[in-house]
Amino acid sequence: MSTAPLLHVPQEGTVVADGMVYVTTAYALPCPPDTSHLITEDDTPVDNLASEKHQRLLTEPLYSSWAGPGPGRTFLVAANVGLFVVPRNPAIVPDVMLSLDVTAPEDWWAIRSYFVWEYGKTPDVVIEIVSNTKGGEKSTKRTQYAQAGIPYYVVYDPDRYLPGDVLEVYELLARAYRRRPDAWLPEVGLGVTLWEGMFEGRHGTWLRWCDQAGEVIPTGAERAEAAQQQAEAAQQRAEAAQQRAERLARRLRELGLDPEEV
Repeated sequence: MSTAPLLHVPQEGTVVADGMVYVTTAYALPCPPDTSHLITEDDTPVDNLASEKHQRLLTEPLYSSWAGPGPGRTFLVAANVGLFVVPRNPAIVPDVMLSLDVTAPEDWWAIRSYFVWEYGKTPDVVIEIVSNTKGGEKSTKRTQYAQAGIPYYVVYDPDRYLPGDVLEVYELLARAYRRRPDAWLPEVGLGVTLWEGMFEGRHGTWLRWCDQAGEVIPTGAERAEAAQQQAEAAQQRAEAAQQRAERLARRLRELGLDPEEV
């Protein structure tokens, strides 16, 4: 049976007090695992344009518009970042992963990937966007994510490369994935949905986060546009009210009445 490496500690010794001899014991804490051999990034671009845009649409809105899983709770959402479950295995690289109740380290150049032993937990959701038949999204990767204990797994296959539906959502039950009848993730407080519209000048069908009512979590640009539209509508209502007031004042004067005295 192997043991974790130990930190250097002082030697054991004895202490004499009140005529009694006490033996002191040195306690050792396990060192963090050596990760120098792990490849956290290879600087090789591997994603296509469609996947890259989807990844951004699945990360930016949560930081721009989502209140998070609850008061005082944090989250981390990342795209195309290595997920290391144990130090001896190479990374799994989900297209998107969401982890609740964690915070990215201040020195993220020191901890470049998602090391489960550093964050203290696995991500809560991983999403894979299928772009060919070689990714193993419904075979190898699904098994890996289940073995890692990730609660929810989402597979989006817009071009139907794999057998099954365009969107499939799985939940980990009894250490195996079972397909959910809907696309709501109850322990996360989010769902996923297919949305048709314009994103960054491109019209199409997109995978997006949504609330329980099915309303998509807006991007920062969408929030700004909605706020501008509300401001313009309020300005139009104010101008219409002012025009009605002016018409009423003219009518009163025509009747020989002073609008200020009515």
